[in-house]
Amino acid sequence: MNLAYPYQSAASGGTAATDGATHIRDMIEQVLFTAPGERVMRPDFGSGTARLVFASNSVELASATQMLIQASLQHWLNALIVVQTVDVVAADATLTITVQYAIRATGQVEQQTFTRRMGSAL
Repeated sequence: MNLAYPYQSAASGGTAATDGATHIRDMIEQVLFTAPGERVMRPDFGSGTARLVFASNSVELASATQMLIQASLQHWLNALIVVQTVDVVAADATLTITVQYAIRATGQVEQQTFTRRMGSAL
């Protein structure tokens, strides 16, 4: 069963479920926006990209962030996806990450964009 993210209840009163492609997208979002140390039982989980939004913007930082994200996705989701490209744009207090990946089980190529305005609720 693929749980819906964020966690929610279904109309039947049980746990809401989602399809496989949406579940993978949700897991990518969790890896991207979870800071290491945020999860008690898995303190090394996440990539910590949200904290980079306020760093000085430079070509070097963008390149390092792309590598950080790609490494985190490969580490945590390697059994499910093949990361093809990662693009990161930090403008003002907004972080936009575009990830292109192939789902291992189906070979289907997906491209998802994740945007977070820092200082607001996730």
